[in-house]
Amino acid sequence: MYRIMSFRTVILAALVALAAFVSPGFSGNGLPPTAEEVVKIDVLPGWRNGQGQHVAALRIRLAEGWKTYWRAPGEAGIPPRLNWQGSKNLAAVQFHWPVPEVFDISGIRTIGYANELVLPMTLVPKTAGQPISLTGNVNLGVCLDVCMPMDAKISVELPAHGSGLAAPIKQALRERPDTAQEAGLQRAVCKVEPAKGGLRVTVKIEMPQIGPNEVVVVETANPSVWVSERATMRQGGALTTVADLVHNSGTPFALNRSDLRMTVLAAGRGVDIRGCTGS
Repeated sequence: MYRIMSFRTVILAALVALAAFVSPGFSGNGLPPTAEEVVKIDVLPGWRNGQGQHVAALRIRLAEGWKTYWRAPGEAGIPPRLNWQGSKNLAAVQFHWPVPEVFDISGIRTIGYANELVLPMTLVPKTAGQPISLTGNVNLGVCLDVCMPMDAKISVELPAHGSGLAAPIKQALRERPDTAQEAGLQRAVCKVEPAKGGLRVTVKIEMPQIGPNEVVVVETANPSVWVSERATMRQGGALTTVADLVHNSGTPFALNRSDLRMTVLAAGRGVDIRGCTGS
């Protein structure tokens, strides 16, 4: 069984205008929407695979018109934080993010999901054949005309031999990005040079076009490094994007090209590219 133990919603001071906001589909009483009206979070308990790992999924269901964010949320998004440190019999967790959407609103680009996100997870137990007690915090942002950060506490018992609702998890796994090999990547080259406050990375990706208006998202392995959003350009068989990287502390940092992760997004498709070369 699983239970959502509590919600705590914090509305940023800059969003005082939310008090006058009436959201479509809500009560219309002029009051801000509550967390329970906007989002429902639960865990689909899934199954144990042949390697003894547990495949489950975090499910986030949103009120009509609301959105939540991908792991790299774009210019104005709130990155999700998933913390399972209170769990028992859990050695590791791997998340399998479905291909997100790119939203361009009033010149601001964000990346995420509308209406619902089913996020598959592969959980590795410390002791095979025993249940996993999945306990922790889920912090995420949800947006309509305004944004609200939310914090949910989750406690789930995942049985060692049971099985749960499988179809939504399997569908979400099918919605993963293509690998570089599947997409026909020839090579990814990164030029790194100093920039004000950090580094500038110019990425050139040689691969077939996956759709109109391709977007390249650059991520680092260090969550303390902020990555700017820049325009992506295609010329023939190559995509080029430029990203500025700045450490949150403002101090210098090392960058290994093999740790960079580039995701190409377009037309509901994605390509996951790990690492790049210097030439």
